[in-house]
Amino acid sequence: MPLQITGALEDPDLIGLPWDRPLADWPQHHLVDLPRGISRHVVRFARLSGKVYAIKEISERYARREYQLLWDLARLDAPSVEPVAYVTGRDEGLDAALITRHLQFSLPYRAVMSGTLRPDTLTRLLDALAVLLVRLHLNGFYWGDCSLSNTLFRRDAGAFAAYLVDAETGEMHPMISEGQRLADIDVAHTNIFGEMLDLEAGGLLHPSVDPMETAEDIVNRYHRLWNEITQDEIIEEVDWHRVEQRIRRLNLLGFDVAEMMVRRKVGTGRLIVRPKVVDAGHHQRRLLRLTGLDVEENQARRLLNDLDGFRVAKGLRHEDEAIVAHRWLAEVFQPTVDALPPDLRAKLDPAQVFHEILDHRWYLSEEADGDVGLAAAVKSYIENVLVYKPDEKAVLPDEPPEGLADDAEADDAEEKAG
Repeated sequence: MPLQITGALEDPDLIGLPWDRPLADWPQHHLVDLPRGISRHVVRFARLSGKVYAIKEISERYARREYQLLWDLARLDAPSVEPVAYVTGRDEGLDAALITRHLQFSLPYRAVMSGTLRPDTLTRLLDALAVLLVRLHLNGFYWGDCSLSNTLFRRDAGAFAAYLVDAETGEMHPMISEGQRLADIDVAHTNIFGEMLDLEAGGLLHPSVDPMETAEDIVNRYHRLWNEITQDEIIEEVDWHRVEQRIRRLNLLGFDVAEMMVRRKVGTGRLIVRPKVVDAGHHQRRLLRLTGLDVEENQARRLLNDLDGFRVAKGLRHEDEAIVAHRWLAEVFQPTVDALPPDLRAKLDPAQVFHEILDHRWYLSEEADGDVGLAAAVKSYIENVLVYKPDEKAVLPDEPPEGLADDAEADDAEEKAG
């Protein structure tokens, strides 16, 4: 059978990779080193035409299956890596290969949790993983192998966004059953506990982090979030404000409420209310529509808040929203990003940098007891914060502890500056 690459082949140079050789034996000039989690399969990263692809050797059956599952998740806009293609017909004795696009500005949870990790950072990571599991389950997806190694994270304003990176054991259903859901959580608990023990045994886990408590904390956070989203709420008719409060809580957790189901409880004056929750994305979609910026949800919310403040400050309340957005992009966002030195622009994605500059401006203004202005905030941020940040976009050495030490130093520098 001749070599065949099936998928959205965006780079013809993929065909020229040495598919006739085992992935483990590929020449180094084809590869880049990026942090990765533990995997049952050989995984390597290749860079072509400025893009980085993750390549995994796997049987033909599972390569086709995972490729299709990742496309199903992409169509549902679920947080997962983007499938590119799968390769079959390699030389005898060689497995097929799955190609996915590497998620820029991302790191495996395992790499993040190796080394010094502040309690509040750990909390945000656990929340992101819980939200990822809930979103997958709302879409009817049974993961079957949730673990730190199979999850990627990206900074999302003051929080983190989590992404599924391995769907090999997954199953897509119209609706996930209660048994499947609980089994998935049980697998997640076992895998995460085991990986935390592995980090601890290797001296890579901070002494303050307890493996069992961390694994149980993720499960508890998941259940709280699932209940918040799916449980009926019984209220008196006069207490409708409680429904509004619940909607706000869901919005803060990163979910939108598409509609409400309300019915009267038989024989009482009470109402039974259940919100129909959909994946977050309202702010992302609005910002993309107005500016063309495609960013994370929390980043989009922050940028839109600044855009709305710009509208008020410039007296543009009655101006068309698209015109205001164009002015904000040209007069505020783009000049701020362009002010960064070229050698520092790869450290964080532009939306994250802009968010952090807004935070830095707030800290400086508090100290000065008055608004210091955006230009001063940008200058101070570059000199006192950005230069100490690790490069999250460029190719990183496969040594997580050093990178994380740098990250901790950057956070310390940011705290001192702010």
